Amino acid sequence: MLHGVDVSSYNPSYDADGLDFVIVKATEGRSYTNPERAKQAARARDAGCVVGFYHFLHGGRGLRLARISAQARYFVEHCGAEDGDFLALDWETDPRGRRATSAQKDKFLRKVKKLRPGHRVILYCNRDLWTRKDTGDYNADGLWIADYRKAGHPLIDDEWLFHQYTSKPLDKNVAKFKSRAALKEWASGA
Repeated sequence: MLHGVDVSSYNPSYDADGLDFVIVKATEGRSYTNPERAKQAARARDAGCVVGFYHFLHGGRGLRLARISAQARYFVEHCGAEDGDFLALDWETDPRGRRATSAQKDKFLRKVKKLRPGHRVILYCNRDLWTRKDTGDYNADGLWIADYRKAGHPLIDDEWLFHQYTSKPLDKNVAKFKSRAALKEWASGA
C-alpha cells in the first residue's frame, strides 16, 4: 500500500516526506479556488509524489445539470493539473446539509472525463453515501472511499483505489498500488 494525504486551504503547510501521493483541493462550486493549491502541489512534486486535484461539488435537487457542467469546466480550468496528475470529485454533504444527486455526480464525472480525456478521474465519498441504495455506482476511473477504520480495510464490497482512513491530524490515505511507479503509470492513463 502507498501512503498519502489530501489537503485543502486548511492545511497550507504539510510535510511530504515519506508520502507517495498528495491530493489537493483545487476548487468548489463555480467560484472558489484554493489559494494554497499551487504551493501545495509544488511541495508534493518536489518530494516526488504523484499529485491529484479535487473539486467539492455543489448540487442538490432542482439544480440544473447545466450548472453541474459549469462546475466541471471551472474545475478543469482552475485546478492546475499537469500531465500525469489525476482528478477527483468530492461528493458529500455540504455544511448546509445539501448534497449533489447521483445524476449530478455522474454528470460532473462524465464532463470532466470529456474535458480532460488524458487524466484519470475518480470519485471520493464516504462509506455511508456509497452504500446507499438510492445512489448510482458510477465512479469514472475508480473509487476513493472515506471510512475511518484500519488503513486499507474499508467496509465496502466494491473495488476501491484510495482509502481515507483518518482525519487526525490531517486526512490520511492509502492507495491500492504496488509501487509509486505503478501509481504514476496509472495516473498517466497507461
